[in-house]
Amino acid sequence: MKPAFRLGSVLLAACVLTATAHADEADWVAKSNEYSSLVLEEIAKFSPEGAGGLGVDGLDEEISDLGPGVFERSMESSRKLSAQLQESREKETDPRVQQDLGILIKVLEDGLHSSQLDYDTMLQYFNISQTIFGGIRGLIDDQIPRERYPAAIVRMQKYAGLVDGYTPMVELAKDRSRERFDVDGLIGPYRGEVEQDLERAETMISGIEELLDGTDLQGWEETYATLATQMREYNDWVRAEILPRTREHFRLPAVMYADALKNWGVDASPEELIEQATKGYMDIRGEMEALAPLIAKEKGYDTTDYREIIALLKRDGAIDGDKMVDHYHAILRDIEEIIIREDIISLPEREAGIRIATAAETAAQPAPHLDVPRLIGNTGEYPYFVIPLLTQHEDGSWEQTDDTYVAGSWTLTAHEARPGHEMQFSSIIESGVSIARAIFAFNSANVEGWGLYAEAIVRPYLPLEGQMISLQYRLMRAGRMFLDPMLNLGLITPAEAKRLIMNDMAIGESWAQNEIERYTYRMPGQATAYYYGYGKMQTLRAMTELKLRDKFDQRAFHDFVLDQGMLPPDILMDAVMNDFVPGQLN
Repeated sequence: MKPAFRLGSVLLAACVLTATAHADEADWVAKSNEYSSLVLEEIAKFSPEGAGGLGVDGLDEEISDLGPGVFERSMESSRKLSAQLQESREKETDPRVQQDLGILIKVLEDGLHSSQLDYDTMLQYFNISQTIFGGIRGLIDDQIPRERYPAAIVRMQKYAGLVDGYTPMVELAKDRSRERFDVDGLIGPYRGEVEQDLERAETMISGIEELLDGTDLQGWEETYATLATQMREYNDWVRAEILPRTREHFRLPAVMYADALKNWGVDASPEELIEQATKGYMDIRGEMEALAPLIAKEKGYDTTDYREIIALLKRDGAIDGDKMVDHYHAILRDIEEIIIREDIISLPEREAGIRIATAAETAAQPAPHLDVPRLIGNTGEYPYFVIPLLTQHEDGSWEQTDDTYVAGSWTLTAHEARPGHEMQFSSIIESGVSIARAIFAFNSANVEGWGLYAEAIVRPYLPLEGQMISLQYRLMRAGRMFLDPMLNLGLITPAEAKRLIMNDMAIGESWAQNEIERYTYRMPGQATAYYYGYGKMQTLRAMTELKLRDKFDQRAFHDFVLDQGMLPPDILMDAVMNDFVPGQLN
C-alpha cells in the first residue's frame, strides 16, 4: 500500500544536512528546514523505517503502520499538512523559502493523487520479505554506530508481534489485502512480479540471519526463528491467495502509467518520449559504427561490427570477482586524474567508497548502484558505490556480467562514482542545502540525468574501448526511453524488446531480462528518466554556453549545478540563468 506521499522517490535520494551553509544563507535554510521537518514527521508517522533511513532520530525501534484504516488516516493527515503549507507559502516573503514550500506541497499533492489512484485501481500486495529485510538492513551497517544495532532486535520483535500492542506484520499485510478482495474492478499485481518475489524471498529471510550473525548481538535467535517462520508462512499464503488474483499481463492502465512518468520527473507523453528517443538512438548507433573500425585496428580484431567488438571486449577484459574492488579503485583514480587535468569539476579531498554487495543485497538490487547514508544527523557517513556479488564456479572461474569487464568499468565508475552520483550526493552532504532541495526535490530525471551527463563529460578522454561502452550505455538509455513506453502502450512485446536489447544494443541476457522486468512491473516509467534528464542537462549546458560564450567555465558550471541540490530541471534552469550566468558575466 502506498502512503499518501512519494516516499519511494524520497528514499532513493541521499544527502546530509550540515551546518556548512554560508552565514547569509543560514537564515532562509533554517526557515525552510522548519517546514521540511513537518513533512519528515509525516513520513515518520507511517513509515518510521524510511524516516529513520533519512536520518530522523528516535525511530530505530519503530515499524511501518499497516493497521486498520491506514490508507484513510494517511490521506487525511497529508491533506491537512498540504493545506497548512499552502497557507504558510502565502505568508512567506523570502522567494527561496517560497520555492522550497512549493517543492514540499508538490510532493504531498502528487503523493495524494498517486495514492488515491493506486488504491482505487490496484489490489494491495506486499512483498513482506523484502520489506522486513530492508528494515533490519537499515540498522546494521558498517557506517551506523554500533550502539544503534540493538534496536534491530526490538524492531524484529515488533515485526513478529512479540511486543505488547503489536500484531505480526504478516497478519496486518494479509488483512490489508483481504479487505480489498471483494472490491469490484480492482486489478491484481502482475503474476511475474509475485512469482519472482517468492523465488527471492528465502534469500531475504536468510539475509536477515546473515546480518545478525555478522554482529556481536546476543539473544536474537529465538525472535529471528519466530519471524522467519511467519515470513515463510506468509509467502505460502501469497501463493494460495494472491497468485490466483494476479493479472497475466504487465501493462498498467494508461492513467497509471502517465502518473508514474510524472512521479519519476518525466514531463512528457509516452508518444513524445518515443519520438525523441528513437531519433537519439539512431544518432548514437551511428557514432558507435564510426568508432568500431578504430578499435578493431587498435586491438587487431578482424571485425568492424560494433556488436561483435563489444563481445570481444567482454571476452578479453573479464575481471574476476576477487579482483573487482581493486580494479574499480584503480579505474576511479584514472578518472580522477582526467577530471583534474581537464579541469572538469572540483573533487572532494577524501576517497570515494566502493564495496561488494552481500547475497541478500544482490537479490534485492542486482545492478550496480549507490548505497546512500542517512540524511539528517550524519556524522561523516558517505555514499558507497556497490557492485553486485559474483558467483565463483566449482572450477575456480567467475560468473561474468555486463559490469565485470575492463572496457565497461570506465563508464560505470563515471556514472555511479565520480563525477556521477557519488559526487552528486557528496556535494549535497558538504554544501548544506535545504532539506527541500536535498531530499524532497529529488526525482529520477534530475538524479539519473546527471549520472548520464557525467558519463558524457569524461567520455572524450577515455581509451577507445571505454568510449565505445560509454556510447553503448547511452544507446541503452535511449532505448529505455522508447522501449518502456512502447511496452506499456502495447506497441512491442517483451520478447521483441529483449531481442533488440541483446542483438542491437549488445547487452547480455541477464541485464536484458532485468531491463524487461524493470519496464514492465518493477518500476514502469522510471527507466525513461535517464535519457530524458540527460537531454535536459545538455540543453542547460548549451544555453549556458550561448549566454557566456568565451567566459564559460565548465568546472564553475558543474560545481554550481551540484551545489543546488536535487532541483528539478525547470528550477535548475532558472537558478543557472538568474544566478550563475549573471555572476560569471560580472
